[in-house]
Amino acid sequence: MSRITIPTSPFDGQRPGTSGLRKKVTVFQQPRYLENFVQALFDVLPDAAGLTLVVGGDGRFHNRVAIQTILRMAAAKGYARVLVGQGGILSTPAVSAVIRRHGASGGIVLSASHNPGGPEGDFGIKYNVANGGPAPEKVTEAIFERTKVVREIRTMDTADISLDTLGSQHIGSTEVLVIDPVSDYAEVMRGLFDFDAIRKLFAGGFTLRYDAMCAVGGPYAKALLEGELGAPAGTVVNGTPLEDFGGLHPDPNPVNAEDLIAHLFAADAPDMGAASDGDADRNMIVGRKFVVSPSDSLAVIAAHATLVPGYRAGIAGVARSMPTSTAVDRVAKALGIPCFETPTGWKFFGNLMDAGKVTLCGEESYGTGSSHVREKDGLWAVLFWLNLIAASGKSVEALVRELWAQYGRCVYSRHDYEGIPTEQADALMRDLRASLPTLGGTSIAGLPVAFADDFAYTDPVDDSVSQKQGVRIVLTDGSRVVFRLSGTGTEGATLRVYLERHEPDASRQDIPAQEALQPLIALAEMVARIRHFTGMNQPTVTT
Repeated sequence: MSRITIPTSPFDGQRPGTSGLRKKVTVFQQPRYLENFVQALFDVLPDAAGLTLVVGGDGRFHNRVAIQTILRMAAAKGYARVLVGQGGILSTPAVSAVIRRHGASGGIVLSASHNPGGPEGDFGIKYNVANGGPAPEKVTEAIFERTKVVREIRTMDTADISLDTLGSQHIGSTEVLVIDPVSDYAEVMRGLFDFDAIRKLFAGGFTLRYDAMCAVGGPYAKALLEGELGAPAGTVVNGTPLEDFGGLHPDPNPVNAEDLIAHLFAADAPDMGAASDGDADRNMIVGRKFVVSPSDSLAVIAAHATLVPGYRAGIAGVARSMPTSTAVDRVAKALGIPCFETPTGWKFFGNLMDAGKVTLCGEESYGTGSSHVREKDGLWAVLFWLNLIAASGKSVEALVRELWAQYGRCVYSRHDYEGIPTEQADALMRDLRASLPTLGGTSIAGLPVAFADDFAYTDPVDDSVSQKQGVRIVLTDGSRVVFRLSGTGTEGATLRVYLERHEPDASRQDIPAQEALQPLIALAEMVARIRHFTGMNQPTVTT
């Protein structure tokens, strides 16, 4: 067993996006492609002597192969210890929990999150820092710059280790400890929620359908919901992680989780439905014949947080990504706590949580979380809703309608235009940005525009500045249209158009969202000329 150096040459395009480097599996399978990126990462990190690294992933195709490569390179880097989930499995929030509970210097997460898996699917890698959250831009940019000049890979000449056997093994002087992927995460959850109240809820006949979408959330949901909280066997469906997610698109929204929606809209529907995504950091909450928007979910959680033991003392503040609806802003104002508006990307919440400025945060893309870890957390959100229902005695729908009655409904939708050739998407955004100075104070499609800008964010903790984070067109009544290119895809570009209109009139709150938002949809087309630039007459996905 010896340390070896392998010559290499750079690959183009290894810039990490919103949440790491994501490409097709076939791209990662190229000789030295993964190794180059990992070497670039290790080159920008400090000396690893005496330090602990956490490694795990969502179980998608290529996960186990990639972990063996990373373990050898981590040993060559000189880590004292590497913690790896049994079978290579660790959900993204579990990686954060393990980093924080074991004082690790960081962790490597292998996932393309909600993107499809399998040999023809997607793969991804990202680095989380010592607070358990995604690496900030200064780190990801340093990694990218290093990928341009990396010339050698340092690894160990050794056989694969067993990822399925719990306990200690060694690669050279580095201890590789294969751990139970659920135990640390479960301990964090026990410290936050009233498990006795949730047990009584299930014992009283409350029914839940949790769709893990053949992804990594399954083992966690089975262990906690069925194993510890007494939910009946079969509550968790699609609970075994599969390398191709069973052919499912593991993105928990009404389009991709259509089986869950069908069950919740059936005559014999359970009391509540929930789904998590590929790496279990996203969630969808559904009541009987009632779909909860992610923005409303965050607002409900914030409004009732003190019903849950871990938040009984109150919350310091809340944060949301800029495209997320303003529902939680209204709750924060009533509670007298700050609400921060950040760019998309969970890394922006980390500084706020570390500084004690916020307790809860969320994104419109079905991500919700709190300061218990530094990632969004799908199962945490489900447990939070169960605890709220147990404590309040109210249904999912009743909790949301109570929110609307008090604050008005933020009618909200996201239109995704996927697979646009990159040059066309860039041209659309370039043309849109050029028009911004002329829009404020005008009327478009009969709607008066208060202002239009390109969102920029100055971090209130470290004063770092992030530019060009999404084009906003805000009307005089507070309605918004936001345009942004996504950083989570692997082919072409995805244009996301976010639409929001506040409806205080209870008699109009049940108008279907697409109908209520039609004037904003027309404005979006008129301003951005989506059909002209993309050739698409309608969104690929509407949520």
